[in-house]
Amino acid sequence: MPQSRSHLEGKRILAVDDEKDVLDTIEDALEGARVDKAQDYQTALDKLSEGNYDLAILDIMGVDGLSLLEKAVDRNIPAVMLTAHALNAETLLASIRLGAISYLPKEKLAELEEILDGLMAAMEAGEPTWKLLFDRLGEFFDEKFGPGWKEKDKKFWSEFSRTYHVSKGIQSRLKHDERVGLKV
Repeated sequence: MPQSRSHLEGKRILAVDDEKDVLDTIEDALEGARVDKAQDYQTALDKLSEGNYDLAILDIMGVDGLSLLEKAVDRNIPAVMLTAHALNAETLLASIRLGAISYLPKEKLAELEEILDGLMAAMEAGEPTWKLLFDRLGEFFDEKFGPGWKEKDKKFWSEFSRTYHVSKGIQSRLKHDERVGLKV
């Protein structure tokens, strides 16, 4: 049976992390994609401003990833947040609110290609990327953040679970996408 084509094949991806070994790991894992790398905020900002990317992978700590996330969303570039040191419920929530399509712990770098391929497939099909993430990593987050971690922001999570399809990031990308022409 022929192997199905990766949804990452030929995609242009910006990977941003202050750790060179992490950038090399991302580049190796995504061999079918064209990966540009940046190790600092300014280089990443320049690349976001100049380039057309299908996806940005942004480290949260060390490169001011949440600020870069805002820039990526403004440029209609889907962004995945990647973290080790900022792995907590607060940065997960901030990532969602600022428009990221996913939030990945660096502990899961070995699964990066598979996770990103699934995210790209979901985006192409118009399916909610966050649902995919929580289906796959929900138990991991529960273990890391502790039991009842969503209870602190119960109203947010209740609303969020009903509106996976129209999160702020998707609304913002639709607003900036000339092909759609929506006023969100």
